[in-house]
Amino acid sequence: MFGWFQRLLPRKGDFFGMFEAHAVTLVAAAAAMTKLVDGATVHTEHIAEIEIREHEADDITRQVLTEVRRTFLTPFDRGAITSLIAAMDDSIDEMHSTAVAIDLYELRRFEPEMKEMVRMTAEAAALTEEATRLLRDISRNGARIHEITEKIVRLEGAADDVHAAGLKKAFEEYSDKPMQFIVAREIYKHLERITDAFEDVANEIDGIVIDHA
Repeated sequence: MFGWFQRLLPRKGDFFGMFEAHAVTLVAAAAAMTKLVDGATVHTEHIAEIEIREHEADDITRQVLTEVRRTFLTPFDRGAITSLIAAMDDSIDEMHSTAVAIDLYELRRFEPEMKEMVRMTAEAAALTEEATRLLRDISRNGARIHEITEKIVRLEGAADDVHAAGLKKAFEEYSDKPMQFIVAREIYKHLERITDAFEDVANEIDGIVIDHA
């Protein structure tokens, strides 16, 4: 009897649930990257895992963009929603690109600096997951979310330092092996882009907190 009336009510998409689901793919992909650079198990399994998670993240991103167009009431500005999910998707895209490069160059031995940058990626992913869960109640969790975003930004700065140190070491170590240096430089570039992408996520989340806390 009231079905027609219910259809006229403003639609509310579960954007918080979708952000949280996407963050889960980030954590899973980062965990697979950690195993990949540890080198203790078959690397193809971890590359495949990262690709699967990247596809899952793409599906969630498309769902968010569809819901933004269909939803009458959104928890915060539509532009902020699309910018945040895009930044999150860039993060897993960069992880996938890194895995593809590792596979392409058949890299099997990873420098301590590379492993440290992957560890930072995993930490940034875990912090992002926590932050997305806290977005459900920004007014109550604003201070904690800001602490988290600051940590992610600091991780990006620390990763820049590790990147520079690793690149310098590779240049010195492979002074007579230009191809190996080129490969190392390419992997470091990809790893740096991951932490840059997570910094963008932190900035998007911070912007939402500033506007709605």
